[in-house]
Amino acid sequence: MFEIPVHETFQCTIQGEGYWVGTPVDFIRLAGCPVGCPWCDTGYADGGMNLPRQVRSFDSLIAELRSPRVVISGGEPFIYSQLPALIKTIETTGRTVSIETSGCFWQDIPNSAWITLSPKHHVSPKYPVVPLMWKRANEIKLVIETGTELEFYAEYLELYHQIPVFLQPEWTQRDRTFPLVLDLLKQFPHYRLSVQVHKWLNVP
Repeated sequence: MFEIPVHETFQCTIQGEGYWVGTPVDFIRLAGCPVGCPWCDTGYADGGMNLPRQVRSFDSLIAELRSPRVVISGGEPFIYSQLPALIKTIETTGRTVSIETSGCFWQDIPNSAWITLSPKHHVSPKYPVVPLMWKRANEIKLVIETGTELEFYAEYLELYHQIPVFLQPEWTQRDRTFPLVLDLLKQFPHYRLSVQVHKWLNVP
């Protein structure tokens, strides 16, 4: 029986960020992430040692699913070797799968899965994006805290210019970061705003 450590799951919500914003989805949030982003909104800023963690069977996760799209997030999903098998298991139910990742780990996953790459190398120097992830990503979501993030990743954003880029104001400082992102969009009008709709609507 396949199993994987899970932080939490929730069903019948919406994707609040990026390309698929507004889409009905279920979430499987896997446990654990070593990257340590200081503003992590799922509690893994310090590694999350005291956060909920339950080893769940694939069968039990599948039984909960209600929406046509399933988002696997974390934590950091790519730290688990079971990830490719979990994706394939979900897809056998006729659902599509999205993965949210910092990109600093790699598993060879099915081409059918959508990858949202949200690089964190600028805040965690020990965790650069794996080169394969830049090539594989379907969208890039940059959390904007200082405004220097675009400069930090400029080489990759130019090299992989065909990938849609979403600029997301860091939520806890949104009074400052929203105007910052709007100014950046004037300079880079081919990028798009990601506003974390689920937080405005107060849904999971």
